[in-house]
Amino acid sequence: MLGGKKLGFIGAGNMGDALIRGLLASKLVKAGDLLAFDAAGSRLEHLRSTHGVAAAVSNRDLAESCDVVVLCVKPQVVDDVLDDLEDAPRQHLLISICAGITLEHLETALPMQPVVRVMPNTPALIGEGASALAKGMHATVEHLAIARAIFDAVGRTVVVEEKLMDAVTGLSGSGPAYVFVIIEALADAGVNLGLPRPQAQELAAQTLVGAARMALAGTAGLSDLKAMVTSPGGTTIRGLQVLERAGLRGILMDAVEAAAKRSRKLGKKK
Repeated sequence: MLGGKKLGFIGAGNMGDALIRGLLASKLVKAGDLLAFDAAGSRLEHLRSTHGVAAAVSNRDLAESCDVVVLCVKPQVVDDVLDDLEDAPRQHLLISICAGITLEHLETALPMQPVVRVMPNTPALIGEGASALAKGMHATVEHLAIARAIFDAVGRTVVVEEKLMDAVTGLSGSGPAYVFVIIEALADAGVNLGLPRPQAQELAAQTLVGAARMALAGTAGLSDLKAMVTSPGGTTIRGLQVLERAGLRGILMDAVEAAAKRSRKLGKKK
């Protein structure tokens, strides 16, 4: 899918670095197939010394040299980058991970440009990301497959309609923060019961990792998996009773909805 293609990264921050690292580790591309540009020369030097990735001299130079361009810059500088790309050839695929920047925004600035919008999350930094993709009006099925291959290198991907991107932001985009709070609370509970904090935190975090992997395996539904842990009259059902009485399920649903609404509001300001 990516063999023989030249990939360029505009923006060499944490996410750009993570994508490059994931692609090289998966052996989908070689360092010589990658090019990067960033306003900060130190970031380009980091990519060169760490991954052997060459630097372009400008945004336009990168776009003219690559088959796929991944836009990894902050939303507030997107328009400056799009101005640089305005007169560049449009044969390349543009993939944007810029939060809140819509396909319409990108396609208005670059008419006829094949675009795929992606919402990754921070666990992509360690190769365990969850990314949602939406394709623009000029992007083909092949373009979408190329984008999925790139982000599959740092986790899992799903394809959604763009109108659902705010929901994605509220769920998987903000979700890691919710999970960190849950891990911390479980660890605190262990400490309260006498466990040393390092062991309590390790047990709590690994419990979530293991449960998540069982859920992702797809061999049983969530209700069935819960039933596997919940013996009649046992310890787990007592704990679940407390969670239900406290409204944990509704609290998490409200948190996702609040984050999605905030994402929608912020997107309208751009």
